[in-house]
Amino acid sequence: MSYDGLFAGVTARQLNRLLVGAKIEKIYQPEPDEILMQLYTGDGRKKLLLSTHPGSAAVYLTERSFENPSVAPPFCMLLRKHIQGGRIVRVLQPRTERILEFHIETVNEMGYSVNKCLLAETMGKHSNLMLLNRDTGLIVDSIKRISIDVNRYRQILPGLPYAPPPAQDKLDFWTATEEEIRRHIALHESEGSKVVMNAVQGFGPTAAEELWLSGPKEELPERIVRLKDMLDREAGLIPAVYVSEANTPQDVHIIPLTHVFPEHRTMRFDRPGQALDYFFQNRLQSNRVAQRSISLQRLVQSVMDKLLLKKQRLLEEQKESEQAEQLRLRAELLTAGLHKVEAGSARVTVDNYYDGTTMTIDLDPRLSPAKNAQTYYKKYGKAKTAGKEKRLQLKETEKDIRYIESVLSAVTLAEDYETLEQIRQELSEAGYLRIRKAAHRKTPKSKPHRYRTAGGMELLAGKSNTENDYVTFSLAKKSDLWFHAKDIPGSHVVLLCRDREPDEGDIREAAALAAHYSKASLSENVPVDYTQIRHVRKPAGAKPGMVLYSSQKTIYVRPSIPK
Repeated sequence: MSYDGLFAGVTARQLNRLLVGAKIEKIYQPEPDEILMQLYTGDGRKKLLLSTHPGSAAVYLTERSFENPSVAPPFCMLLRKHIQGGRIVRVLQPRTERILEFHIETVNEMGYSVNKCLLAETMGKHSNLMLLNRDTGLIVDSIKRISIDVNRYRQILPGLPYAPPPAQDKLDFWTATEEEIRRHIALHESEGSKVVMNAVQGFGPTAAEELWLSGPKEELPERIVRLKDMLDREAGLIPAVYVSEANTPQDVHIIPLTHVFPEHRTMRFDRPGQALDYFFQNRLQSNRVAQRSISLQRLVQSVMDKLLLKKQRLLEEQKESEQAEQLRLRAELLTAGLHKVEAGSARVTVDNYYDGTTMTIDLDPRLSPAKNAQTYYKKYGKAKTAGKEKRLQLKETEKDIRYIESVLSAVTLAEDYETLEQIRQELSEAGYLRIRKAAHRKTPKSKPHRYRTAGGMELLAGKSNTENDYVTFSLAKKSDLWFHAKDIPGSHVVLLCRDREPDEGDIREAAALAAHYSKASLSENVPVDYTQIRHVRKPAGAKPGMVLYSSQKTIYVRPSIPK
C-alpha cells in the first residue's frame, strides 16, 4: 500500500486545517490494532481512524461504520482517561516520516491543564500508536509494547522517554532544494525508482516509480521540487484506487499514478479517506476476515474430529453388542444341557439343537451350572440394551456431524465479521463453544445475501445456519422456491416468487447461487434440489439450518452469482 511519507504529509496538513480546535468526544477500539475517535469540529462531527495493522497502517478521516466491542480494551480505556474531552491544538508530521503527531490540550483529575501527544507511526509491521506526555517526553503507554527482547535500540514501554525511529541518510522532501537533491542523487549509484527512494525521504515504491517513469533522469530533481510545490499547495491531488484487470484493488494514492497504471484501472474519489476506505474494505478487509476465521475454523474442525472419533468408537461398540445373540444362544443351550456340567468345570460341550452341531461354552468354575446360565442371560440382556442405546447415540452423532459440516462450510464461505459472530453465537447456544461473559455481544441482525436474477426476481441466501432458518421460515412465503445443494453442506437459497411464475432462467440462476454458497463451490457440475417452501419443514429439536423437504426436483448447474 502507498500510505508513504508523501501521503502522511498531505494528511497531516489537511487534518491540521480541519481538526485544530476539535473536541475529542468518544474513543473506541474496534480492532486490537485500531483506534477510532469521534471528533466535534466547527464543520460537524468527524471520525478519525488510526490504524497500526501491518497491512493497513494509516491515519485518516473515515466514513465507514465500525462495530465496537462491548468492553473497551485497556489501551482504549487509557486514552479515554487521558485525552477524551480534550481538544486538538496541532497536527504535524516530523520531517517526511510516516509519523503523525496530534498535540492535545486536556484537563487532569486535579483540574489542571495538561499537554499530551498522540503519536501514530504508520510503518508497516513496525507501526505503533503511543500516548506521550508533551512536557516530559515520556511514554504514557502504547497500543503495542516493545521490550528490549524485541528491539535493543528502541524500547516502547510506559515511563520511558520516547525515541524516534533511526534517522536515514535521506533529504527531507518538504525542505530540500533542487540543488541539494541533484547532489544527493549523484552520490547514489542505484538505478530506476530506487534512485528516488534512496535520495529523498517519503517516497514509497509506487510514488517513486511514477516519478522515475515521468521523464528523463537528469530532470528528476526538477520533478521532485515541482511535486513538492504541488503537494504543499494541495493542488492537483487525485485520491484514487488502482485496480487489477480482475478489478481487485492493488494500490491507493493521492498523487496521480498515470505512468504506473492505465486510465481504465483508475477509480477516482473526492477525498483521500474515501479512497482508503474503499481500498481497505475491498482488499484488506477480506484478508482480515480470513485471518479471524482461521481460529474459528480450527475450533469447528476440532469439534468435527471429536465427533468422528465418537462415531468410530460407537461403531466398534455396536459391533460388540451384535454378539448379544451369541450370548443368548449360549445361555439357552447351557440351560438345556445343565445335566452335562460337572462341578468346578471351566467349560462344557453341549448339543446345538438348532443346527445339529456341538458348542463349547466357557464357565466360571466358582459358580453352579444354573448360575453360569443366569450370568449368560444377564450379559445377553445388557448387550441387547447397549445395542439399542448405541444405535440411538450413533444416529444423534451422525446428525451432529452433518450439522458441524454445515457450520464448517459457513465459516469457510464467511465474507464479513458479522457472519463469523453469528456463527460463534450459534455454536455457543448449541453448546459447542463457551464465550466469556465479557466477550458476549448482541447477536448481529441477520443480513442475508440479496441478488436479482436477469428476469428481475429477488434471491436470498443465508450466510449461517441461523440465517438459513431466518431466510427459509421468516422471510419466505409458502409459494416461494427453496434451493439447496443436494446432500452437500451449504446455504439455503430462496427465490421470492410472490405472484410471479419463475422461468427456467430464474430457476437456473437460483440453483447456481445455491451451488456457489456450498461446499461444492469449486466444482463444475453440482446437483441442486429445489421445491416450494410449503414442502420444507424443521423437525422438532433440530439444530439451526437442519430441515427436511419433499416433492423436490434436481437440477445440475455450474456455481455462479447472478450478474
